[in-house]
Amino acid sequence: MSLTMIAVIGFSHAAVLRFAALGIVVSAVAATFSLARADNSWPVKHELIGKDGKKSKDVSGIACTAEHGFPRYCLVIDDNLQEAQFATLKQGKLVAGQPAKLIDNTFKRKPLELDGEGVAFGGGRYYVIGSHGHPRDKKYKLDPIRDAEEIRARIRASSQVVRFRPDEQHSIAVDIERTPRLREIIASDQVLTPYLDRRLEDNGLTIEGVAVKDGRLYAGFRGPVLKDTRAAIVSVGIDILFGGSGTAHQLFQLPLDRRGVRDLTTHGDLILILAGSAKDGAGTYAVYSWDGRTENVKLLSELPFRSSRKPEALLPLEKRGLELRVLILFDGDKEGSPTPVSIAAP
Repeated sequence: MSLTMIAVIGFSHAAVLRFAALGIVVSAVAATFSLARADNSWPVKHELIGKDGKKSKDVSGIACTAEHGFPRYCLVIDDNLQEAQFATLKQGKLVAGQPAKLIDNTFKRKPLELDGEGVAFGGGRYYVIGSHGHPRDKKYKLDPIRDAEEIRARIRASSQVVRFRPDEQHSIAVDIERTPRLREIIASDQVLTPYLDRRLEDNGLTIEGVAVKDGRLYAGFRGPVLKDTRAAIVSVGIDILFGGSGTAHQLFQLPLDRRGVRDLTTHGDLILILAGSAKDGAGTYAVYSWDGRTENVKLLSELPFRSSRKPEALLPLEKRGLELRVLILFDGDKEGSPTPVSIAAP
């Protein structure tokens, strides 16, 4: 008699029923909670440009003109630059292309970065969003009195939404438009305005994700975390941002388990949310699906990244049965280290 048969005979009928019930519970939990699986990172051909002309180590966003298939024409941003960079996504690799200058802000003749934190594509245009936040200053070198002029200049530079059309070769930005109106809209919101111009370390306001859907722009906030647990997303009509007037908008407060928004992207009729810690340092990351209309979200998968790895950009690749394959790019890894990840499909 095998050891397996002996073990089964040794259990009482009640014990077997208890184990069967436990199996049902475990299966139910597994169906609603999925830990994503990551594959090896894809190589980057040519070079994604970063600070001081070196290879990028601060990739913060990617968007493409198509949601499916290969090759895809895309735009990648590094949050230390005034430029974005065209790229082509192919099966198994990312091919870097030409840079596209988006702003020309300066302070004492030195270029100021857009602090571009998100990129989206919709209606034939790319949209790149600045952080709209206080300059990152982990060591508190900027004095609010002594450096007030510089702080204001840097906030103005990052408080812009830039949009443009790519040319047919996807190498030149055409019809560039810039708007500072989102900052005015944020300042009009009674919930958000207390966090405006506060440092991120003090639960200050900073944007890290953007999506464009049905004529509206969705700006996702890494901070502040509201009511100690909820992440903020502002939805505003694109016509209001570019050439319109007024401050009409919607504020959504989404339950992301004390995490903020690290990126937004559209997937069919849904918006996918890359969520992560609002503060620097170790934290957990996950992907949620959201309908863009209510404050109900669905956790798709926790991501298998911890320690110093910081997922900053999310791009759907293809659906495979009950799974959705997405591409994750990282802030802090050389050229974003594009990594395919399998998550639960929405």
